[in-house]
Order: sequence, then structure tokens, then C-alpha cells
Amino acid sequence: MSAPSDRNDRPAKPARDGGRDEAASHIAEAVRDLAQLARRHKHDTLGFLLDMALMEAEEIVRLRGKPASPKS
Repeated sequence: MSAPSDRNDRPAKPARDGGRDEAASHIAEAVRDLAQLARRHKHDTLGFLLDMALMEAEEIVRLRGKPASPKS
């Protein structure tokens, strides 16, 4: 039996999850919720880093011309 291959060794699978645009939109939504949770529990640095990730995901969505999910 062979050992499982490294993630980088696997052939790329075709996207079946809506593609890059939908992924960026989903990531923005998830990261927004996580950032709010982090700030609520006084994890300021984590909240800041998640806000940066949110900005990046929203920028990808904006540049692709698809709206991110509405802000809560």
C-alpha cells in the first residue's frame, strides 16, 4: 500500500463548487463572521488579521464584478 500523496502532488480537480468567484464571496462571508466573533471575545489581533483577509476577499469579488454577501 502506498502512502497518501502530498497535496501538491495531486492532479488538479475541476471546480465543482461554483468556481473562484463564488469561493471568494463565500470566504468573505465566513471571514466577516469570524472577525466579528474574534472582536466580540477581545481577540483584537486576530480580529484585525481576519479584517485584512476580509478586505482581500471583498477586493477579489469587487474586481470580478460579483457582489459579496451583504454586511451584517
